[in-house]
Amino acid sequence: MKVGFIGGGSWGSTLANLLSDNKHETLIYDINQDTVNLINEKHTHPFFESILNDDVKATTNLSDVVNFSDILVLSVPTKVIRPVMEQVKALIKSPKLFVNVSKGIEPHTLLTVSGIAEEIFTEREMKGFVTLSGPSHAEEVIKRKLTTLVAASKNIKDAELVQSLFSNQSYMRVYSSTDIIGVEVAGSVKNAIALVSGVCTGLGLGENARAALINRGALEIIRITLVLGGERDTVYGLAGIGDLIVTASSMNSRNFQAGLKIGQGEDVNDVVNNSRMVVEGVRVLESAYEISIKHNLYLPIISTAYKVIFEKLNVNEAIELILSAELKKE
Repeated sequence: MKVGFIGGGSWGSTLANLLSDNKHETLIYDINQDTVNLINEKHTHPFFESILNDDVKATTNLSDVVNFSDILVLSVPTKVIRPVMEQVKALIKSPKLFVNVSKGIEPHTLLTVSGIAEEIFTEREMKGFVTLSGPSHAEEVIKRKLTTLVAASKNIKDAELVQSLFSNQSYMRVYSSTDIIGVEVAGSVKNAIALVSGVCTGLGLGENARAALINRGALEIIRITLVLGGERDTVYGLAGIGDLIVTASSMNSRNFQAGLKIGQGEDVNDVVNNSRMVVEGVRVLESAYEISIKHNLYLPIISTAYKVIFEKLNVNEAIELILSAELKKE
């Protein structure tokens, strides 16, 4: 199988290496010439020290990747995924199966990546859409450490194809699902909760507070997932609680690290702008807050965090705001 990757970041390059292990042909598109040169000439990536397989190649020519591929993997930040899709649409000559590995909800439209794709692509360009998600740090997968993911699609046969494509008996197990909305929403909103978890850690609130934050944050993920049409069981699975656990408590998590710096007093804009990798949690926090307003959802963590990040509410005042809420049954 020929698989093209739109985006040569740490996760896209790692998954290309995984498919190379599985004896599939891969080609990565990235706009950064230095990254492309590193992959092609030294078989390395600027975000980690591990060596990529010799047959993992990269290019700055998007048309080459589109024409090369049977399957296109979208692995770019969700902030640019709409314009990237528009570029890809103009180049497609025959329908492709799309696999999305980016996690986010578009502010204002409140669409997941599959929703954006359905707006942009017709049957002439897209014959199926699958989201691949779960608890997975590229830093571990590139070292071939045991990892599990979920391939979700409205079409179970497409999900099962991607499940088979990415599964590796040595280190990667992929499950299949038809709840693509649940997988996308849970995998996205957990980034906002992970950001807040980092803030709590940066403030020195302790493990008790972080455990409570993760637990109550999971409830908010469930509320958002259900109102957008996803399933509760999906949130309890790998794409929800599984991903939340690893993202909200690991220094490998860019969202946790960003929150940690904010909790330690750094300016939000400086943290986001100076991060080597995209901090999706800030953007999805905006979307989650808009969802709470639109659907009248009770999301105290999301709402308070939004006020801290976007309205500059003092963090200590934010904590007091949450703790002073009316006492109630769990």
